[in-house]
Amino acid sequence: MTTRTECRTHRIVQVTGASVAVLLLALSACSSQDPGGTSAKSGSSASPKLSGPVTVFAAASLEESFTTLGQKFEKDHPGTKVTFNFSGSDTLAASITGGAPADVFASASPKTMAIVTDRKDNATEPVTFVRNQLEIATLPGNPDKVSSLKDLTKSGLKVVLCDKTVPCGAAAQKALEAGGLKLTPVSYEQDVKSALTKVELKEADAAVVYRTDVRAAGDKVEGVEFPESADAVNDYPIALLKDAPNAEAAKAFIALVRSAEGQKVLADAGFLKP
Repeated sequence: MTTRTECRTHRIVQVTGASVAVLLLALSACSSQDPGGTSAKSGSSASPKLSGPVTVFAAASLEESFTTLGQKFEKDHPGTKVTFNFSGSDTLAASITGGAPADVFASASPKTMAIVTDRKDNATEPVTFVRNQLEIATLPGNPDKVSSLKDLTKSGLKVVLCDKTVPCGAAAQKALEAGGLKLTPVSYEQDVKSALTKVELKEADAAVVYRTDVRAAGDKVEGVEFPESADAVNDYPIALLKDAPNAEAAKAFIALVRSAEGQKVLADAGFLKP
């Protein structure tokens, strides 16, 4: 095989006495045939491909919509795997500050996000990506004829609330205060899904949850809106965590959540715009 140096020498001998233009043309043709030559294409660099696991700690009320977004993310980025930890935001925040490895935290309130940011366990500033409003979940058909928040104070009615330390519980307390009402539930639950399950299993007559959870439950419960909920709308912030094991993929997941496509998935689930 003729090397690049040999090829160039051979051409020079052939064009001795010819014009410079012919020499340059011959050298150019020889170079283009050189297997070791560098083309413009090989010199270009593509953006790094995302791969590996992404761990997202997210409020329980985000389970359905985030699961959908996780599946889309994996489809758009073959080689990635999104793993979720859905629970009460306060529990998740405590796990993060306790050293649990995670890439992203999506909380159901700024207060629980502050548990993480106060410890400087975040890598980016939290950004509100959706909002959520409360609704009353009753048994199918609403047999107890619940039509207002005040109706939940009726004697004999078994009502469940989220714990006051959880965003949905704190919002419920704020709504009760706005209505000048006092309510003693049969139980306080650690997250909104647990409160809703009590009604689905007919272990409670009603629960104050998010309207997104009522929608996700389908015909297992019936939803009742109440005006005091307007005074207790929760902002949901999201942030990349410090020492995220897969920071680049985590940033891409957050971008998906905030994108028009991600916002549509969340809006379809009943979330409000930020």
